[in-house]
Amino acid sequence: MRLLLTTSQGIEDIAGREVASLMERLGVPFRVEEKPLGVEGRLLLEAGEAYYTDEKGRKRELSIATYLNENSRLLHRVILEIASERFEGIGEDEPETALKRIEEFVSSLPVERFVKVSESFAVRPFRKGEHRITSVEIAKTVGEAIFERLSRFGSPKVNLDHPTVIFRAELVGEVFFLGIDTTGDSSLHKRPWRVYDHPAHLKASIANALIELAEPNGGSFIDPFCGSGTILIELALRGYKGRIIGLEKYRKHIRGAEMNALSAGVLDKIEFIQGDATKLSQYVESVDFAVSNLPYGLKIGRKSMIPRLYMAFFSELSKVLEKRGVFITTEKKAIERAILDNGFKIKHHRLIGHGGLMVHTYVVE
Repeated sequence: MRLLLTTSQGIEDIAGREVASLMERLGVPFRVEEKPLGVEGRLLLEAGEAYYTDEKGRKRELSIATYLNENSRLLHRVILEIASERFEGIGEDEPETALKRIEEFVSSLPVERFVKVSESFAVRPFRKGEHRITSVEIAKTVGEAIFERLSRFGSPKVNLDHPTVIFRAELVGEVFFLGIDTTGDSSLHKRPWRVYDHPAHLKASIANALIELAEPNGGSFIDPFCGSGTILIELALRGYKGRIIGLEKYRKHIRGAEMNALSAGVLDKIEFIQGDATKLSQYVESVDFAVSNLPYGLKIGRKSMIPRLYMAFFSELSKVLEKRGVFITTEKKAIERAILDNGFKIKHHRLIGHGGLMVHTYVVE
């Protein structure tokens, strides 16, 4: 079995370790490849068959796709691979030529092995890179090729709104991929507990990546700009045993975070405090870990205020942080100056794709 797994760009290695850990629990042979065919934000999982014993003692096959959908905190989609191909120069092709190449490739694939003719289907496209064709054109071309192929075996049904089977057709750069989307139309990073949206909330997958980078081991943990509470809620859902604190300046966001935590069933695990992160030492005497999606003025606030805000915050953080901090922002110069001027060392830096941007992530001690 080959599964294409999607996640945020820049956290492929962290997601890969999570997938490896989950597969080790099953005790089946597997191989995880990061960025297959050079495509960022993707993992390829090759795995043997897995089994479990039901309540009557019978041996049953376990769906690895379902297992990952139910247990992963870092993945967005789990897609059963049908085929993938590199189309050299497709970004420079005329639209008719590019679509013809895709149509011929899909027409050659045994899609009838993956969908019954009696089942309705739809194609969900994804395109990234420079091309002369659109996602809509890809979906139409792939859908027609699949329909034509299935017509050899009966009367296929198309249902764009509520399909039984979702084909995922991706064109990323020169790589085309076709598979069955086992996750459905809603990405795994869209958590069911979210009932309140902060204007700049963090994807839950990225929140979990930041937690992994922090490596909290039972000490006190704070998000000093907690917004709608994503990082704290995801940490609490892991069963974290240490003290979990959320600090947020604005009352409406504190209330929203509490609503989200209540929805997730972890409100009693988190201490929410309305307060100013630039006065952090007034609220906590010491804290082991600090992890936050810092304000960077794109959706809230004024960007001109960011350097002063960061300097004041890291000055306060230096008074209370005992072990490690992890922070994400677009403002590279402002955060690096604030980190270094306040006596911290940058232990790790990486770029992560979030909201159409590549944002800077820092691990500091």
